[in-house]
Amino acid sequence: MSMFLLLLSSSTAVSKDFFSLRWSYSFACHLNIVNILFTQVNIMMAPSGRTRPQAATTFILLCILSSYCICKAQFKPADSYLVDCGSSKSTTVGQRTFASDGASPVKVSTSQEILAGTSANGVASFDNSALYQTARIFTSPSSYTFPIQKQGRHFVRLYFFPFTYQSYDLSLAKFTVSTQDVLLLSDFQQPDKTAPLFKEYSLNITRDTLIISFKPSNGIAFINAIEVVSVPDDLIVDNAQMVNPMQQYSGLSTQPLETVYRVNMGGPKVTPDNDTLSRTWVTDKKYLLNPTMTKQAIGKDVNYKKGGATQLTAPDIVYSTATELAASNTSNALFNMTWQFDVDAGFSYLIRFHFCDIVSKALNQLYFNAYVGGFSAQNNLDLSVLSDNQLATAIYIDVVLSSNDASSKLGISIGPSTLNNVLPDGILNGLEVMKISTGGSAFTVGSGGGKKNLAVILGAVLAAVGLLIIVVVLILFCRKKKTLEKQHSKTWMPFSINGLTSLSTGSRTSYGTTLTSGLNGSYGYRFAFSVLQEATNNFDENWVIGVGGFGKVYKGVLRDETKVAVKRGNPKSQQGLNEFRTEIELLSRLRHRHLVSLIGYCDERNEMILVYEYMEKGTLKSHLYGSDNPSLNWKQRLEVCIGAARGLHYLHTGSAKAIIHRDVKSANILLDENLLAKVADFGLSKTGPELDQTHVSTAVKGSFGYLDPEYFRRQQLTEKSDVYSFGVVLLEVLCARPVIDPTLPREMVNLAEWGMKWQKRGELHQIVDQRISGTIRPDSLRKFGETVEKCLADYGVERPSMGDVLWNLEYVLQLQDVDSTVSDVNSMNRIVELPSQVQNVGALESISVTMAEAGASNEPDHDLSDVSMSRVFSQLIKAEGR
Repeated sequence: MSMFLLLLSSSTAVSKDFFSLRWSYSFACHLNIVNILFTQVNIMMAPSGRTRPQAATTFILLCILSSYCICKAQFKPADSYLVDCGSSKSTTVGQRTFASDGASPVKVSTSQEILAGTSANGVASFDNSALYQTARIFTSPSSYTFPIQKQGRHFVRLYFFPFTYQSYDLSLAKFTVSTQDVLLLSDFQQPDKTAPLFKEYSLNITRDTLIISFKPSNGIAFINAIEVVSVPDDLIVDNAQMVNPMQQYSGLSTQPLETVYRVNMGGPKVTPDNDTLSRTWVTDKKYLLNPTMTKQAIGKDVNYKKGGATQLTAPDIVYSTATELAASNTSNALFNMTWQFDVDAGFSYLIRFHFCDIVSKALNQLYFNAYVGGFSAQNNLDLSVLSDNQLATAIYIDVVLSSNDASSKLGISIGPSTLNNVLPDGILNGLEVMKISTGGSAFTVGSGGGKKNLAVILGAVLAAVGLLIIVVVLILFCRKKKTLEKQHSKTWMPFSINGLTSLSTGSRTSYGTTLTSGLNGSYGYRFAFSVLQEATNNFDENWVIGVGGFGKVYKGVLRDETKVAVKRGNPKSQQGLNEFRTEIELLSRLRHRHLVSLIGYCDERNEMILVYEYMEKGTLKSHLYGSDNPSLNWKQRLEVCIGAARGLHYLHTGSAKAIIHRDVKSANILLDENLLAKVADFGLSKTGPELDQTHVSTAVKGSFGYLDPEYFRRQQLTEKSDVYSFGVVLLEVLCARPVIDPTLPREMVNLAEWGMKWQKRGELHQIVDQRISGTIRPDSLRKFGETVEKCLADYGVERPSMGDVLWNLEYVLQLQDVDSTVSDVNSMNRIVELPSQVQNVGALESISVTMAEAGASNEPDHDLSDVSMSRVFSQLIKAEGR
């Protein structure tokens, strides 16, 4: 095979003298791909090394890439200048040839001819290494002039790699690079002296010549290679959507752009030889946060609609691969997959999303949301609509993030839609991030304009002084206003802390926190941001123990060795602010053994951080599926459900007005070291209706798969919405599978629907988790199924209260514990005569209510955790009852 390839390569070299460069390029591309394919097949056949699934995936990608090379879209640029600066001969890089420095028609204007070179060993490990072996050095202002055959948009690409040549140390060079109209680099110095730097600009050239000038700031400037290549004028359209505020942004077709990132999601790296416009697309692995929550998607043929994306917009290999949300791998059905990029703050950015629905089997199945920098960019995006109802159609969407909103970390997120009856899913095929330069300003941070901008600078200084005076006046006014407000209003932020001794307002603690006066004279921990940085090892990503819609949760250790869970929200999210306030307000007046305790909060620097007690065993979900945590037996699962039911019952009955959780799910039920269950995450919680009302009208929020269908239809919230969600959790506990699993056959996707089919057929035992299926007593399972069925009733009025659910779960546990000699008891309805100590079921219910009221009292030691029906049930079902 190698000899055959060598002969073909030789014939290709000869053919260059007789055939067009295009044929030579395509033929050589075939040779490279064939060689790779044969190598990959050998790997797949090998008994060791890469696993077969991995090899198969790679082989499919290579097949796509090879077929793409064969049908690569042809574009003949009117201008195509590739210059190997400092070289006296042409240089071949891949399938492209860079001309020697100074070759016609490109002209060099410089006072001193310094062509530098270095050994190949120093750059051998870099891409395009041949271009970094030479450089042209400038000791005074110099320039390259390129004739422009066709005005319009061009790529201008600059290559930099510093090395030492004679007395010139290029790593010390500091210089400015510009064209006639745009300042590209100002006082530029190579940031990494040991690695090459590649810069790509997209410029709209409106002159007959392009002059690229180099001006040394400290004696020398240099350049290793330059590309000036025409691109289609419609590659950058004039209009895009801004994300904050949501309005149209115009004028992009004439503005200079710098490519900051170009990423192929879910696919391999694409080199210039395999791109329609000689671009490089890197993989998304290094930018993807929580890659375990995503999966790779690979398609086949890509369709292109008229007037939309083309193979010049992005190559086929970008549109035929994608990163897809793996909803079954996350505890939060509304989890977003996020990529994070380092960018320069203070600039506006053009973000181009590349989409192609290669995952759907039918139209109108894929809906998702897109976010840029914490702002919504696309809501409930349906690719079927944008693609004229044709699957696997290439689409791109341009979005602009304003300089006012851009920080040094740019987050790009894809998340599932919140529409009803839509599976949680989302994809992204490719992404381009481009920095926008307005008014010819430099693309670099902290660039200056020299003496010619002195008047502008002086004007800015005077304006700043005037602004400072106004700010001082406003601050004094605001302080006075706040002083008056404190005398007439109460703050929402502080809250009660269990066991906290009353201290004077504003006193310091050993944790570095402040104790602030609460709503009713109580106190709460207000942590300093620096303390939480220290506790979480500066928010180390390796300390992340969970991710949700509000933000990430970190494990933390305070200075006294107390373990805590630190939930850090997104400061720019208005929804996050609402959740932040809701949790503090709610937990300031709630305390219960089966509710997670809030230890403190931090709101410094616009942060939204909540500090909770640390739950050693994690989430209930993690002990059912999707992790390596040990499985729970049936009795342990029932005890966890009973604990969670007690917590929810307290929420519904423990205060004058019910509190509705709104996000009950297995991921929000946490376990301590003794497997004691506690309900968590009250960010979506809502106060229940007034006494003279039956419901609260509110926007629908919750997690897909757990959401009450009646609440979704009517947008009327009651405590019975929590009951429905808890019923789904009960099924999840029994079956140990995700509530929504799109990988399963259609009738099995939704756990609630699937489970109820088996329950109504009287065959619930068929879907029990195999690890516990042989350990459940039939009576216990039968009563458990009846309880689930009542919780999942279509209408809230038909569902039991959480107190009734708690009662039934206690009974299920007693049925499981009863001796085998006890007669069959499968329903409370079969009990005709109760022991003398308990007159009727209503009396038992009154006990529950009375204890709940006790839990709501001001006495800190009273809580509903003491309400147990175990002894009552033992009297009901044991033959030796007193």
